[in-house]
Amino acid sequence: MTTCTTIFFAAFLTLSGSADQTLRVVPLPRDGEVLVSFQLAQTLTPELRTAIRSGMIISFVYKVDLRRSSATWLDRTIASAVVKATVKYDNLTRRYHLTRVLDGSTDTADTTDSEEMAWAWVTTEFERLPLFRRVPLESNAEYYVRVRAHTSPGNASFVWPWGGDDAVGLAKFTFLR
Repeated sequence: MTTCTTIFFAAFLTLSGSADQTLRVVPLPRDGEVLVSFQLAQTLTPELRTAIRSGMIISFVYKVDLRRSSATWLDRTIASAVVKATVKYDNLTRRYHLTRVLDGSTDTADTTDSEEMAWAWVTTEFERLPLFRRVPLESNAEYYVRVRAHTSPGNASFVWPWGGDDAVGLAKFTFLR
């Protein structure tokens, strides 16, 4: 990497990793796979509470990319995954129905009567997800994991807590063999 590119990339990562980052990402390369943990630092607003309590299905979709920095042009995407966490409130039973889908396949489903647990399910309950298995990582190379979050439905009549439709977080790591 050229010195100018290295300085720019380091400055970008420093700004992305600041204390106000709403999406915290932690990659863990281990035994031929990359485990990914992430948390969306967002409080449950009255508008979101109302939307959930209305019985509407609310989904948080996280697009996760494993990327390698490039000194010459665009960064290369090694692998991608999609994690979708959904909450639906049942007004009759007063319970939250929770589902998590990894790349189109249901990973976990649960129910709870706790609003706090339901909110954590869609924002912070993402620990060591095995999203990238058997990915060809080069020894002593720098990679990063980028997570982009958006909500569905995106055209709701209430305002989502972020500007635009995405919250983005990333974290870099060096793969050592």
